[in-house]
Amino acid sequence: MRILIIGAGIGGLTTALSLRAAGLDCVVVDSATALRPLGVGINLQPHAVRELTELGLGERLAATGVETTFMTFTDRFGGEILALPRGRSAGYRWPQYSIHRGELQMILLAAVKERVGPVRLGTRFETLRQDGDEVEVVLRDVTTGEALRERADVVVGADGVHSAVRARLHPGDDPLVWGGIRMWRGTAKGGPVMDGATVLVAGSNRSAKFVAYHISAADPRLVNWVAEVKVDEPGVVKEADWSRTGGLEDVARHYARWEHRHLDIRGLLAASERILEYPMCDREPLAWWGEGRVTLLGDAAHPMYPIGSNGGSQAVLDARVLARCLATSDDPAAALAAYEAERRPPTSALLLAHRSLPIEATISLVAERAPGGFADIADVLTAEELASMAAAQHGITDVDVRALNERESWSVR
Repeated sequence: MRILIIGAGIGGLTTALSLRAAGLDCVVVDSATALRPLGVGINLQPHAVRELTELGLGERLAATGVETTFMTFTDRFGGEILALPRGRSAGYRWPQYSIHRGELQMILLAAVKERVGPVRLGTRFETLRQDGDEVEVVLRDVTTGEALRERADVVVGADGVHSAVRARLHPGDDPLVWGGIRMWRGTAKGGPVMDGATVLVAGSNRSAKFVAYHISAADPRLVNWVAEVKVDEPGVVKEADWSRTGGLEDVARHYARWEHRHLDIRGLLAASERILEYPMCDREPLAWWGEGRVTLLGDAAHPMYPIGSNGGSQAVLDARVLARCLATSDDPAAALAAYEAERRPPTSALLLAHRSLPIEATISLVAERAPGGFADIADVLTAEELASMAAAQHGITDVDVRALNERESWSVR
């Protein structure tokens, strides 16, 4: 079986490693002419770390990222609203890692080169046609312009939120849906954020939110930050350029009156060499992902708001389930149907749960009831309100601890 993977991001590379571990052959192509450690920080949840550990990458992750112990929510003054244990601190057998997205991609890329072979760069997907037993794919060399026609038994579209494979399968109206929130992101050297292993979330993106956490085991002072500001009413956007440069003053003005006791927000912003700006958007859940011998994976299938630290993790789970289904079936089309049946319902539900911004109403209550700050959150929120907030956050980030710890491996040997 020859499997063609379109896209060498987190999902595509993890798919290649998972297929190879299951004894299947694959080729990865990407339109980029070079893969560099671009982007900013992300979080890998324990359910994804388990899968990457089973692929033999546990030590590399531990040597690169920061093991996260808590996710702490505060108001804009630094008053603690809720602190949730993360990873092994929450009872999982596997940690949660805060890590630079580009560094994670380089870890995956190095493993693919070692085990699968080189990624074919500078190769853009254009279209495909199925004839029942195979898929004919038209690719194009981005340097020479030469059209390349190839045949594969299975095609996996792992080419991100702007997926060309998705557009080919779903050519109708499929816009980027914007919630009216503008995001700015960057990295900078700064003092420790809380204990150095905490994801700190301040404020609410119903107005302005600021998120900060460490992402490098090699450089403990490196902090990833995210600013989320409500600037408009929900709607659609024509494009979302993840590499668009943002302006310091554009983001800094939203935090000019903040005085956070645990974080020098204005200092972090000023120390950032580059600021990225883009809208927080997703797409409507699809009624179906693929057809026949073609399917979608990761952000190509289910782009979601980055508020649950779960987008990259879900791509890893997609990859592992896809490999298991293909390796345990003699019928590729049936295997892809089984993969979609297992992964589409939970990821569609997560997409919608992220879009609902489930904890923002509670955090907004804090600002309404204690606009000048507070000494004890018990004076501001009831125990029931705090429990509801914790449950809502768990709903977009976690899986059941016992279920994950005791579940049989998805590895196929």
